[in-house]
Amino acid sequence: MEEMNQVLSYASYLLPAVVVGIVAYYFFKGHIANEEGRRRYLVQKEAQNKMLPARLQAYERLTLLLERIDPNKLLIRVKPFSDDIDKYEELLIKNIEQEFEHNVTQQIYVTPECWDLISAAKNATIHIIRQAVMHEKGSNADKLREYLLRNFMEEVTPSQKALAYIKKEVAELFA
Repeated sequence: MEEMNQVLSYASYLLPAVVVGIVAYYFFKGHIANEEGRRRYLVQKEAQNKMLPARLQAYERLTLLLERIDPNKLLIRVKPFSDDIDKYEELLIKNIEQEFEHNVTQQIYVTPECWDLISAAKNATIHIIRQAVMHEKGSNADKLREYLLRNFMEEVTPSQKALAYIKKEVAELFA
């Protein structure tokens, strides 16, 4: 009986120490997790501050790409060398492809949706040029230019749609 009292006495001394130990363990576990989250947040914030100029530069370059492949500006900048409509079509498409390939690395700085829209704008512009060539097959390169310029003066070009999306995405960076 006396042994039982002694065991209960030891247990009564040990129980508060065990409870304090368990509480301390969970407190420090939560504290360490909170500190780790705070450190990760600070590192991420610092990386984001360093990455922001690169992202903005990528948006600038992609804006320039879209401006350069916009049919209205492309047709004024790239003049035909001959009257051959097929050679002019080839020249326009080559110009668009070169601009696109020159800026293809910028996709790592923008969202996948933005890059897909830019790629779609490029493809749509090429498609429009090819359709116009089919429509104006019997004429010369100057007539093709005239036809395309006339059609795009009133319409929103694929490049303009993609550019609007880029502006929206950049505005979200600062919201």
